[in-house]
Amino acid sequence: MTKTIVGFDEAGRGPLAGPVCAAAVILPLDFPVEILNDSKKLSEKKRLAAEAVIKEKALWGLSFVDHKTIDKINILQASLLAMKEAFDDLLKKKDAWIDRAGLPADIVAFENLAGIADGTFVPDVQIECQAVVKADAKYAQVMAASVLAKTARDRLMIEMDKKYPGYGYAKHKGYPTAAHKAACRALGPSPIQRLSFSY
Repeated sequence: MTKTIVGFDEAGRGPLAGPVCAAAVILPLDFPVEILNDSKKLSEKKRLAAEAVIKEKALWGLSFVDHKTIDKINILQASLLAMKEAFDDLLKKKDAWIDRAGLPADIVAFENLAGIADGTFVPDVQIECQAVVKADAKYAQVMAASVLAKTARDRLMIEMDKKYPGYGYAKHKGYPTAAHKAACRALGPSPIQRLSFSY
């Protein structure tokens, strides 16, 4: 039987504040892959439209790992932990997805799953998994994971902007822009600042 691909990707490795978010996605055979791309190459409007279709049709999981954990275990390990937790979240939903989609259960049996993670490291999951550089531009499943991770994290950072005004989180999403660094110098670190990152 052909392996069922699980795509893994994260959003938020580079920011100075907020969590890292990861997604794991399995796409059905009839998924409209033409709506996908690396999330950074899609406009916000197209990302949100793709997110809605992915959530409706695909089997997916999502996880956030917070700034305190990032400071404790480092951003790489936090990203891999988020991917593992996203896979665990996906597994909780698989039976309901199989029933809804009318698919044979062995499609998501462990022995038939193979993971592809964007980057050079793989998460600690109990399936065969390989790391592929720029997988988010090559594999539809990883593109879908990229879209889910980015839209979820962006949405959270917009909420953080309301909670911690003055830092500009709604605009730069915590990335190290000149405005963000200036705000940190003027106001001090926000409660969601990654203190292990240099400013």
